[in-house]
Amino acid sequence: MSVYLFPALLQVLGVFVIIAEIFIPSLGLLTVIAVAIFGYSLYLVFTTISTTAGIVVTGIDLVVVPIIIYAGIRMLGESSLSLKSELSASEGVASQKKEMETCLGMGGEAVTDLRPAGMAIIGHNRLDVVTDGEYVDAGTRVVVVRVTGNQIIVEKTNN
Repeated sequence: MSVYLFPALLQVLGVFVIIAEIFIPSLGLLTVIAVAIFGYSLYLVFTTISTTAGIVVTGIDLVVVPIIIYAGIRMLGESSLSLKSELSASEGVASQKKEMETCLGMGGEAVTDLRPAGMAIIGHNRLDVVTDGEYVDAGTRVVVVRVTGNQIIVEKTNN
C-alpha cells in the first residue's frame, strides 16, 4: 500500500501548488514546481507500480488539473483578492467635478505659458488647462473648447 501512497501525496501536493500559483504571483516559479512534482509522481507510478497505472494517472491528471485551474480562476474572481464592485456614476463616483462642465465655451486668460499644459483663469477660477499641442504665451486670451475627464482643453482666441 505504501507504493501507492507517496505518488498520490505528490499528486495532491501538485494540485495545491497549482492553486497557490493562482493566488500568489510567482512569475511561473510555482508552475515549474508543480510540473516537477507531477512529473516525479508520474515517474514513480510508471517505475514502481506499472505502465498501466501510469497511463491511468496521466489520464486523470489531463482531466483533473485543467478543471482545478478553471475552478481556481473562478474562485479568484469571488475571493477577497479581487475587486468586487464597479466604480460607476450610479454609485456616486464622478470622474470630473460638475463645475468643470460649466466651463465649456467660457473665455479666459492664460496665467502661465501653456506648453501644452499650464494655468489659466477661466471665469473667476484659476484652473489647470491644456491645449491640443500648441504653445500659448502667458497673458493670451483662451476659450474652453472641450472638457474630457479631468482635462479642460483650451484654444487661443483672436479677441
